[in-house]
Amino acid sequence: MEKQKTKSKLAKRILLVIAVIIGLIIIVGTAMFMYFCSQFAAPRVEIGDVTDAAIVETSAGTVRGYISDGIYTYHGIPYAEAAERFVPAEKVTSWEGVLDTAQYGKTSPQGAILGMPVSDDTEGTDNNCQNLNVWTPGINDGKKRPVMVWLHGGGFSMGSANDASNDGTALSKSGDVVVVSVNHRLNVYGYLDLSAYGEKYQHSSNIGMMDIVTSLEWIQENIESFGGDPGNITVFGQSGGGAKVLSLMTSPYAKGLFHKGIVESGATEMMGVTFSTKEESQRLAENILKNLGISKDNIDALQTVSNKELQDAASSALLETGVEFQIPAPLSDEYGMEWGPVIEGDFMPTNPVTTDSFAEMGKEIPLLIGSNLNEWNGMMPEAGNGDLTDEQINAFVSAYPNEDRDEVNEVDTFIRLPMLKIMSHKADKGGASVYAYVFTYDDGVMGASHGAEIPYVFAHQSGKLGEQVSQAWINFARNGNPKADGLPDWEPYTRERGATMLLDTESELVYNHDVELMKLLEPAYSY
Repeated sequence: MEKQKTKSKLAKRILLVIAVIIGLIIIVGTAMFMYFCSQFAAPRVEIGDVTDAAIVETSAGTVRGYISDGIYTYHGIPYAEAAERFVPAEKVTSWEGVLDTAQYGKTSPQGAILGMPVSDDTEGTDNNCQNLNVWTPGINDGKKRPVMVWLHGGGFSMGSANDASNDGTALSKSGDVVVVSVNHRLNVYGYLDLSAYGEKYQHSSNIGMMDIVTSLEWIQENIESFGGDPGNITVFGQSGGGAKVLSLMTSPYAKGLFHKGIVESGATEMMGVTFSTKEESQRLAENILKNLGISKDNIDALQTVSNKELQDAASSALLETGVEFQIPAPLSDEYGMEWGPVIEGDFMPTNPVTTDSFAEMGKEIPLLIGSNLNEWNGMMPEAGNGDLTDEQINAFVSAYPNEDRDEVNEVDTFIRLPMLKIMSHKADKGGASVYAYVFTYDDGVMGASHGAEIPYVFAHQSGKLGEQVSQAWINFARNGNPKADGLPDWEPYTRERGATMLLDTESELVYNHDVELMKLLEPAYSY
């Protein structure tokens, strides 16, 4: 008996060590990703002095921005205001005089993601973070330029629209487009399902996405004064931002507010293909309230709980609820729940991908969608494919003949397979066109890792590839076709032909190029 107890203790210690190692791998990998972004994104354009030459009238009042490199720039324009937590934001209170918008606005408090600890730093954050940034080549000029609305990554838990990596100056200038980036509520502030606790909180489970919808309503009403066309709006985003695009393509609340979507590495099986169920989200709320000692009788105490207490209670509950429902945690063999939209039958009537189809609301929305060759495997080799057979290696060489065969272990399946499922189900729907890509360019540092395409999309990288990628995105926003000078003709994707653009220094259109490779690497996955 004593030996069994000793073995049990030893097993628990071993599991604890493994959990710590996995946690460190995730944290280090994320830190490397953030470093990567800071090194290869263009430095933020210098914020200039406001000028009367950059005055625009909005529905709530007059704003004054600055001009940088010929681009009219505005930061922190309020599109709504949230007086309370967990309820829809309201229309902005009109202001007198001129509102100077040369400084970035508040962002959402940051939350847990991938089991990482939550930062206690709340400087510059607020529940009332409903503001946006605008970059435009012209104002009040009657021109109707395509509008590109950027939704930042970080899952639905962290990130902001104020990052240097998504500064819109170069993209706006190179493509004669209006670029907008949106701050909105995240994590517990954006997705805590309190619908069981009274009418006041009936929309709380999707408040973060409702903020984005409200921003699109503001854009519809005001963007013409910023030189944009309210009838030609593209929402685009990377990682969690791409999943937000998919959410908008699913929600009837967003109908008519945008016209095209771009999803960059924007889904995993549990975040983008599907989202949380009502049962999961309500149990998560119960566990958070239990951790805080709050009941239905004093539910409004949530309005004054400190951010640290709220995030700590949420972090524990995400793990507890994930284990209870056996929700696979990303990039590990453990269980854990992540923040995100809830399929509650109203704002989100279905998952983006259904069993045999795609969300009805997205049928007529043209979609440009893809991922990067290595994604997280490029930064976290431990998350790679392990020991491979000759058959798997040969399939990689066949799929990517221009890549080093020794890099087969770093080929991503974690995001690539959900992308294939999304684009296939969307194309099967028979509506607007789907265009597919895989970004394969190896920068010599981390390969084609998660987020590697962002500086090329935002025209922060010079050279042929930078010009081609940004112009493909711009052209898709302009007319629904990503064709660009120097790229092969870009055929729409169908399940049968699988036309996919490999974006590299010598880009190539290929057909069903990695079907066999994906089958061999993940034989149980079907789409």
